[in-house]
Parts: sequence; structure tokens; C-alpha cells
Amino acid sequence: MTADMWVKFWGVRGGIPCPDPEFAVYGGNTACVELRCGGRTLVFDAGSGIRPLGRRLVDDGRAGALDLLVSHCHIDHLIGLPFFAPAFRRDTTIRLWTGHRDSDEHLHDAVAQLMTRPLFPITPETFAATLVYRDFQAGDGFDMGDGVALRTASLNHPGGATAYRVDFGGRSFGYFTDHEAAGDAPDPALVALARGLDLLVLDASYTPSEIGGRRGWGHSSWRQAVALAEAAGVGRLALFHHDPSHDDAVMARIEAEAAAARAGTFAARDGQSMSIGGGSPPA
Repeated sequence: MTADMWVKFWGVRGGIPCPDPEFAVYGGNTACVELRCGGRTLVFDAGSGIRPLGRRLVDDGRAGALDLLVSHCHIDHLIGLPFFAPAFRRDTTIRLWTGHRDSDEHLHDAVAQLMTRPLFPITPETFAATLVYRDFQAGDGFDMGDGVALRTASLNHPGGATAYRVDFGGRSFGYFTDHEAAGDAPDPALVALARGLDLLVLDASYTPSEIGGRRGWGHSSWRQAVALAEAAGVGRLALFHHDPSHDDAVMARIEAEAAAARAGTFAARDGQSMSIGGGSPPA
């Protein structure tokens, strides 16, 4: 196994898919990010973007063993799971992780609720793959094998959510969505988890002018995202979970303002891929 780490964004939107033409540049699929650590494939969230990812994994012959790390169980982060092609293959094992649930709540219950008649025509029992549920407490850390280390923390979001940090081969990646910052000062626990990351994918749903009217909604502004990245000394910051009211014109302005505030900051786009620390990005 090589020490290469790559990331590809398959869904960057929050709330609801946005297939309209005015969202074509930045993308309209909801949250799904693929991370390759050598030969291992980790998937963050199962929004609508997981559907095209599933097709690619099957086509590339990489659907045998996967880790799906769920930030939380709101529908925009799970809506694509019933359409994930590897889940219908008998030769596939999918480990599903989540750390935000209470002790008497489990991820498999949320999946079963999502796929319940009359709201959905099939149940999770239709899946042919082996699904292994890994409920844990946010704040736990794990050796995932093959040199992949996972650390977690709690996010401030209605119902809870989990932040993930992955270290592999001297490179590091963070996926922190959905999170509402408490004012201008970043959460010290998140700063600690993000310290020195090569790439941080971070909730930046709103503009600074919007955030005041959205208290309690569970999301942050791009300026609050920049503040956390600065405090943690991360390499690059990817703005994520774009508000469904922000079309391409709005996103272009947000990206320009955030990049001016912190060099190298960008707004993640559906289909965008990049290498973390060397090597060629995935196709």
C-alpha cells in the first residue's frame, strides 16, 4: 500500500439537492466526500453525491470493502444511501460509522427509518452487501488498520454531529460538518482536532451578513470557518455544505472573499479532486 492520500468531492451542498442550471458550476448534490488512503477508501456522508460515487467504485473494482463515516443522520446526509450501488453487491462489506447518537439510538435504526414504507419502496434488508454498524462516542479515536488513524470530536448541531480527522502516511485530512460556531472564537476542541491538518473540509454555509439571522440552525459562516482554520494552522481550507439558496454567482463571491481573507481557501465543487501532500489526484 502506498502512502498517497487523495480526496474527491461528490456532493458539497447542504439541505437539499439543487439540480438547477444556476448551480452547475459548484454543484447541487448533498454531502459526500471520498478519501483514498493508499488502497483504502473512506467515504464521508451519504448525501445524494454518493450515488455517482457508487457507480464509479463499482466500475473501478474498488467496491469490495468500504468505510462510510456519517457525520449525522439528517436526511441530506443519508438520502443517497438507498441508491449506493455497492450496497447491492454480495461481495461488498460496508462499515458504517457514527458518533453523535445517544446510547439508546443507533445508526441502523436511522437507516431503517429512512427506508420505510410508504416513504420508500424497499427496506435495508434488500441490501446484498454486508453492513457492519460501528456506533461510538464522539471524542473516541480508532486504529482503522493499514496505517489509517481516525480521531473524532463533537460538533454543535441540532441532534449532534461528529467531526472526523484522518492521519495516514504523514498526511492529514479533516471533515467537520455540520457545525455552528459560537461567535467569533473557534471551539478549542475543534482547533485541537484540526491542528496542522493538510486539508480541512469545514461547514461554511452562510455569509457573515446572514449568520445573525440563523442562530440555532447549526451552521457557520465562511468567516467563522476561516477563523478556525487560522487558529489551527491548517494548510488549506475547503468551504463546504453550501446553502441551497447560494447559486453559482453567490458562491463565486463567497469564494473570492474567503480566499482574500485566507490564501488558498476555496469553495468545494462537485467532481473536484486533489492530492494531499503529493501524487496524482484520482480521475
